[in-house]
Amino acid sequence: MLKEVLIVEGKMDTVAVRRALDCETIETGGFALRPGTLRQIEAAYKKRGIIILTDPDGSGERIRKFLTERFPQAGQAFVPKKDAMAPGDVGIEQAKPEAILAALAKVRHEQFSPAVVFAAADLPAHGLSGAPDAAERRARLGELLGIGYGTAKKFLRRLNTYGVTRAEFDAALARLDPPAHGE
Repeated sequence: MLKEVLIVEGKMDTVAVRRALDCETIETGGFALRPGTLRQIEAAYKKRGIIILTDPDGSGERIRKFLTERFPQAGQAFVPKKDAMAPGDVGIEQAKPEAILAALAKVRHEQFSPAVVFAAADLPAHGLSGAPDAAERRARLGELLGIGYGTAKKFLRRLNTYGVTRAEFDAALARLDPPAHGE
C-alpha cells in the first residue's frame, strides 16, 4: 500500500488508480473544491503526505497549481496525455495501470530553494522551444523525466523546481535522440 494519499479529480480516476495499486485517494470533484474536501486533503498532507495526480489537461493543471500553492511539499505525478486518452476524452480514468505505476515511480517534489541548473537558452539549444516539433519534444522529455508536459516557460520552471539534474536531463535527451548507427 502506498504511504501517501493520491489526490485525483473524480470517482472514475479512483477506480483506475485502484486497478494499478492498493492506495487511498481523495477526489477533488473537479475545480470546485469544497471546504470539507480541502480539510481532508490538508489532514492527509500533514499526516501521510499527498501526491497530486490530476488529468493531463487544462483543468487538471489548474487544480494541480491551486493544490501545489496550498500544499507546496506535495508529490507531483504526471501521466502523459498520450497514455490518458480515449476517443473524445482525456483523463486519469483512461490510463492503463502500467501508465499510472510509471507516473508514480517518477514522483517529484518542488524545492523551496530550487537550484537554477537550467536556463532559458537550454530549451532552444535542445529543440525544446523555437522548433517545429518543440512541443512534442517537451512532452516526450517530460514523460522521461517524470515532470509532465508544459509550455516552454512552465517546462523550464519544472526542470529547476523539481530537482532535475543535468545528468538526468542529458540521459533523457540521449534516449530522446539516440545516436545514429555508426556514430
